[in-house]
Amino acid sequence: MSDAAPYLSGLILTDRKVVVVGGGHVAQRRVPLLIAAGAAVTVVSPEVTPALEGMAAEITLVLREFVDTDLDGAWYAVAATDDRVANEQISAAAEARRIFCVRSDDGTRGTAWTPATGKHGSVTVGVLGNREPMKSAALRDDIVTALREGLLTAADAHDRSPGVVLVGGGPGDPELVTVAARHALATADVVVADRLAPRELLDALPSTVELIDVTKLPRGRYASQDFINDVIVARAKEGKRVVRFKGGDNFVFGRGFEEILACRAAGVPVTVVPGLSSAISVPARAGIPVTHRGVAHEFTVVSGHLPPGHPDSLVEWAALARLRGTLVMLMAVENAPEIAATLVADGRDVDTPVAVIVEGTMPEERLVLATLGTLAGEIVSQQVRAPAIIVVGEVVAVAHPEHFGRG
Repeated sequence: MSDAAPYLSGLILTDRKVVVVGGGHVAQRRVPLLIAAGAAVTVVSPEVTPALEGMAAEITLVLREFVDTDLDGAWYAVAATDDRVANEQISAAAEARRIFCVRSDDGTRGTAWTPATGKHGSVTVGVLGNREPMKSAALRDDIVTALREGLLTAADAHDRSPGVVLVGGGPGDPELVTVAARHALATADVVVADRLAPRELLDALPSTVELIDVTKLPRGRYASQDFINDVIVARAKEGKRVVRFKGGDNFVFGRGFEEILACRAAGVPVTVVPGLSSAISVPARAGIPVTHRGVAHEFTVVSGHLPPGHPDSLVEWAALARLRGTLVMLMAVENAPEIAATLVADGRDVDTPVAVIVEGTMPEERLVLATLGTLAGEIVSQQVRAPAIIVVGEVVAVAHPEHFGRG
């Protein structure tokens, strides 16, 4: 291979045969990207990793040694064995058939190199670092990060058409926002945000973006759902791209589907970017599993915004008390004492461990440990305020055995 610079080209591999020879970890890394590119992938190797075996429905597995005719009809080849002699045979067979071939053992002996690639919206970034894969990957990461954070602009990389995008912002820590959420914010003309959406990300919005605050404070200021529905529809009908940015996930007590229905009724295009639900992510960040082998085979997520016995409540608290798994309660701080008493009265052990995670994933996060019997007192003495996630069940003792005498 000469020292000439490579000629960069984007290959269209949809429905075209690509042969990967080798069934180890190199092949395991390369094959998913080829599948994603739509290639008709054939893997040739006497043995393959379990992960490659699990892709059998998406690829053709040929479980034997490579023969030159395996490349017949191929458009692209990857020599990914750990045998240099075998890789030489593969690359020679590819050369004879005028098929570009990547060598995993020695890039200088192949006729193509695999760049370090990354995605940002509709843009694919590829970096070739003169056969230095670690350098290529590091530069790729820097470029993609700069694009995601707006340090490099790619204005046409994303869909900017008028309509509404419902974006779940996760539990609060901006690092736990999905890439898709960041992409959506980068396209917004208008952002309609509540107080639980990761607030640090709002500072990165361009000054041209209209920010509409629809905060709902417990027992305080309140933006009605009707107002939110009206404003997102109205701005979209003005030809703007509206991002409805909220905490957690849109559909886990987020009233997101009410916003979907409002958009549909008005004929406004609407899409959804899911977010990490605080019901799972906050306990996980605090080191509390919602399930654990031999301890909890189910978990139930329930809203505690109405107390037991309230005429509008749809929760069967007596049924929840009979379950043996984990109970995760959102919006339940105010009614926690009454809920705990009801669970105990309906059969749950008074000594059932409880964790209250206040301001989960945020710098102010703190953990209050209790039992169903002591929860009411701890909420008062520890001055617990919303937002908080309450976890009820033996998984709390799994995470904190010393506190509950299980160590």
